[in-house]
Amino acid sequence: MKALIVQLMFAACVLGFGVRADAQGAPAEHSMTGCLAKGDDAGTFKLTDLEKGPKEVVIAETTANLTPHLGHKVEITGVAVPGKDKTHTMKVTAVKMISAKCP
Repeated sequence: MKALIVQLMFAACVLGFGVRADAQGAPAEHSMTGCLAKGDDAGTFKLTDLEKGPKEVVIAETTANLTPHLGHKVEITGVAVPGKDKTHTMKVTAVKMISAKCP
């Protein structure tokens, strides 16, 4: 019985460390604030005039409806994804309007 408990505890530790390792490898969700504009390619968007960070963020993918926010100052939330060149590229999961006007 004692051996079984030790084996179960060992298995729980191994599984726990495995889950932690996967979570550490996942891209971190983050938010950025700027002006939402049409992207360079059809059907894409970009964030310009950012408060902090890069000059521009390319929005490669989105699950949020961004079209109503074109020309608005918004906060986007999502994760970084591989993009062209060295531009910051994101998959957006949420958008929050900050202002109907952009600087």
